[in-house]
Amino acid sequence: MSSSALGNEPQHTTQHPDHPAPHHPKMALAARITLVVLLVAELMDILDQSIVLTALPAIQESTGAGPAAVQWLTAAYSLMVAVGLITGGRLGDIYGRRRILLMGTAVFTMASLLCGLATGTGLLIAARVLQGAGVALMIPQVLATLHVTFVGENRSKAFGLYGAVLSLANVLGPVLGGLLTEADLFGLSWRPIFLINVPVGLAVLLFGNKFIPDSTGQRADRLDLTGMLLSALAVVLTLFPLTEGHTHHWPLWCFAMLATGLLALGVFLHHQRRKQHNAPLVALSLFRGRQFSGGLSTQLMLGLLCGLFFMTWTLYLQRGLGLTPFHAALAFVLLSLGELAGATIAAKSGGRFARRLPQAGTLVALVSMASYGLQAQMFQAKLTLVAMAAPVALIGFGLGMVGGPLADMSLARVPHEDAGSASGLFNTAMHLGIALGTALTALVFFAATDGSSDAGLNRDAFISVLWWVGGILALMWALMFCLPKQANSRAD
Repeated sequence: MSSSALGNEPQHTTQHPDHPAPHHPKMALAARITLVVLLVAELMDILDQSIVLTALPAIQESTGAGPAAVQWLTAAYSLMVAVGLITGGRLGDIYGRRRILLMGTAVFTMASLLCGLATGTGLLIAARVLQGAGVALMIPQVLATLHVTFVGENRSKAFGLYGAVLSLANVLGPVLGGLLTEADLFGLSWRPIFLINVPVGLAVLLFGNKFIPDSTGQRADRLDLTGMLLSALAVVLTLFPLTEGHTHHWPLWCFAMLATGLLALGVFLHHQRRKQHNAPLVALSLFRGRQFSGGLSTQLMLGLLCGLFFMTWTLYLQRGLGLTPFHAALAFVLLSLGELAGATIAAKSGGRFARRLPQAGTLVALVSMASYGLQAQMFQAKLTLVAMAAPVALIGFGLGMVGGPLADMSLARVPHEDAGSASGLFNTAMHLGIALGTALTALVFFAATDGSSDAGLNRDAFISVLWWVGGILALMWALMFCLPKQANSRAD
């Protein structure tokens, strides 16, 4: 299936055009199938990050895993994804985005089967690492293929649906994980949360091979191995101490690793400058335009917000308000449903409002967050799930208006030959932001509670967190001025 059948024939990308490119506004059937396959691939990644959380107690009981092993069931996956995203994106530029996406899907599907068959924590963690490697290959190709395949209003709708899928996964993950574990299908306990990926992955392989158009970057002809190693080293040395620092009470080795990580980043950037005319891993020219730089910075702040807010909110709901885990999960579902509604509106807008839409969403989230903070301050322990329903849903609604349009406009002027590299950087910014936000919780939340489960301390600490979250939202709003003001100020 050719890219031209999808309504676009990119000027800077090697594809297989069989027919002239139609520019009608309605998306063709083949394009819709392509979009569904790409979004299902994205859905598998987001689901696999969240579906595990509700099954962790069952996994621990079944395998006898200790606290450190349980933590690494999630950390190993996330770290591997973050390490491989930039390289995975560039591999798509060089060897073909469809090929690398299908390769990553195959690795992810096989690793999911290994997770479901694992008899001990060692094999399970190793399989989770393999899952992360598959995702690092697969996910950058989703945004890159959307970027080079769709144009005009169809492009904005595709990115809007991309944001909606992220929101949907946030709703489905914990719920599906709980249902599958509780159902104990065929006496398999937690194993179906991984085994469900096998038929879905096989479907992506089958339909992806038939419907996803292949594309490569004309100037990307070989992989920068030195750059790959330096980027991986910089990411590991930065993310590992940020992830583990609080658990180990921030020992000296954490700060030493962070400093070494910054040094590795500097060496990497120097190497990339020297390689700019000789197949670099990252095209530094991407950062010359404020649209990509501003969008990437906003994505980093969005990850920071997620890492800081959602962890502390969980503790506030259960320790500060005394909600059961089930009712706390309902609060998350409520926020995610609001997020899904906001993302749906963004998808239907077709990009007509350009940066005004995500900026409006950021302001809605900011005002709703302030309202929620006032509620928490006024009602203290008496705040109920019903009373907080409106501000929580509106916070989600505002955030839902950000994700899809932000990705769309950040990548809009990226040359097609660098689409994979840019997509890898964009996804890496989110992972780095989440790690930074998680680390920040130690300073603005855990330092105030000192690990205590006292309800009053947890409520006060969470209210102080909301000031930080409000500041992050205000900074996101300001950074969005780097995005285009009008819908037609993009490169299609």
